Amino acid sequence: MMNMSQNGKICCYRRCDEKEFLDDRIEIKTVFPKPGFNKKLKEEFLVKWHSNGEAEFHVDCWEKVYMISRSRPNKKLPYMPKEERELVETASDAFEQFDSNSKVLQEAKKAAEWIKCSDHCVAFTGAGISTSAGIGDYRGKAGKWTEDDQNRAVSIATDKAGTETDDEPPAKKMKPGRSMDSGDENVDEDEDDDENDGIQYENLRPTYSHEALYKLMESGYLKGVISQNCDGLHGLSGIPDDKLCELHGNVFIEVCEKCGHRYHRKFYVMDDVGSQYFEEIEDFGKSCVKKPKFAVQCELCGLSHRTGRKCDNKKCKGNLNDTIINFRDNLEGEILERARTHSRRSDLMLCLGTTLQVTPAANLVGKRKDRRRLIICNRQETALDSPHQKKGANGADNRCRVFGDCDVFMREVMRHLYTEEDLKTWEAARQERMKKYDTERDPV
Repeated sequence: MMNMSQNGKICCYRRCDEKEFLDDRIEIKTVFPKPGFNKKLKEEFLVKWHSNGEAEFHVDCWEKVYMISRSRPNKKLPYMPKEERELVETASDAFEQFDSNSKVLQEAKKAAEWIKCSDHCVAFTGAGISTSAGIGDYRGKAGKWTEDDQNRAVSIATDKAGTETDDEPPAKKMKPGRSMDSGDENVDEDEDDDENDGIQYENLRPTYSHEALYKLMESGYLKGVISQNCDGLHGLSGIPDDKLCELHGNVFIEVCEKCGHRYHRKFYVMDDVGSQYFEEIEDFGKSCVKKPKFAVQCELCGLSHRTGRKCDNKKCKGNLNDTIINFRDNLEGEILERARTHSRRSDLMLCLGTTLQVTPAANLVGKRKDRRRLIICNRQETALDSPHQKKGANGADNRCRVFGDCDVFMREVMRHLYTEEDLKTWEAARQERMKKYDTERDPV
């Protein structure tokens, strides 16, 4: 029997025991093969899948479903059709976990105490901090990379069944970042780098978590921010350049390839057409777009970094390039070194919205000299969640770990750092801050 949760979610395991649905849960998403399953087969499924392929479970119910999907059919276990086993397998690599409200409150209080007594607290952020601003993440249940992998797997299965494929280049606008193989120390993948179809970056505004980090910096609690994101929201919230290390670039910053001068713009600076042209030529041998005259193929990533504008300095007039780190590109040395300096000095790292899988960025967290304390808030598991990572040299618990949304967690952290009156005044002023943000972005 399915049961309602405190947050309105329903346990989708058809054999769920009759008990109260706790607010800690697992959420997954799969991809249904086209044209889909017949009604009779769906009735045999152990999971009551939503029409979009999503499902929610108690933690123990998900463990049962996953265990059944991985076990050989036998009379001791509930029957799961082969088709559903494949659905569960497709979803299992990117499930999301949400802790109970009581766990979030407990960990937020501990995090605030650590922040108060820290000498050099540094924030390390990934795509998950910007999801509430309207940008999808990459490794979550509905993340861009997750959906790409899932759709690719379904396409392969469909192709094997005899369905024709379309080898024509896609007629669509490309967004910053393309895939690469990470091998060199100065090469990185981008956690905010792939296509965000339909996203207008000029319309994005800082989330509660972005603003909270700026307030922490204003109060002296936070010394620096290291980000894997390219959306420009940290800078828009007020974090100054000298305390912000955007490892993978910023879609609002372009730099002169001759004199090195950096320009902060109110608009999205990238020329996606040039990159689309080179990408389609590589993939299909032809392109549906005309190559811009100024576009030049990068020897590293194979795309184009030129934006089509020139340096404002009349004595220079060099071509301006975007700052985005595409796959195979090198990280900017000065920015990486500043990030390493913050990492070396930190006695507390606050990680928000990142799976900590991408190197060398993740090494700034996992290989710190001072590993006494680490705060992580993310929906997915990370490489630093293993049991041996949670204890310090003296046996003390040096991890504050929350599975869930960054904004929910940071609201509770702020409650323990500021008085109720101060926090209420600050939160009430968000609308005024939004008006200020509007003046710093060109409307779309």
